[in-house]
Amino acid sequence: MMYAASLPKIAVLLAAHQSFQDRVLEETPEKHRTLTEMIRVSSNASATRMIDELGYERIASVLTRPDYRLYDPSRGGGLWVGKRYAKSGERRPDPMRGLSHAATVTQVCRFYYMLATGRLVSPERCRQMLEAMVDPAIHHKFVRTLERTAPNARLYRKSGTWRSYHSDSVLVWGDQRYIAVALVEHPAGDEILEELAAGLETCIRAR
Repeated sequence: MMYAASLPKIAVLLAAHQSFQDRVLEETPEKHRTLTEMIRVSSNASATRMIDELGYERIASVLTRPDYRLYDPSRGGGLWVGKRYAKSGERRPDPMRGLSHAATVTQVCRFYYMLATGRLVSPERCRQMLEAMVDPAIHHKFVRTLERTAPNARLYRKSGTWRSYHSDSVLVWGDQRYIAVALVEHPAGDEILEELAAGLETCIRAR
């Protein structure tokens, strides 16, 4: 489990849609726009607004649901959101590592797989979440490579960057369909992730 910067905003997206479905959070067009901004352009203000609406306990309760287990100590932890994407506010670190915005590669892969197969909340909610994640507006890391190597594929993506922590995750939907996730702590993390995406494309197309 590593600090993953903005990548765990996907956990906020899921918690919001679960809360819409459970009717514990009012669903409005404005909230859907806020969620899309949170993912597509990685707006910290939008993420903070949704975290404040949901609360940390609600987000954690969705991530730890028995049917999701996207944060599971027996599996090394996973997705966690325990701080607003702002300088102020309470901090609720994860119980295992004390991280505020965290992820594991395995649990992010599980998130994408369940999302792609309609197993998070409902098939319709999965479609809505995918709509918020498609056509990323930030063109770096995995996306910078994939826009060149897989120009006709649809990309559903969330990344994160803070200091030397770099994360990226993508569902590639084209001639080849696959999920790629990486967490890196290195000053040249951007370049490492670009090279990784190129290597993955080469391996997958050679199958």
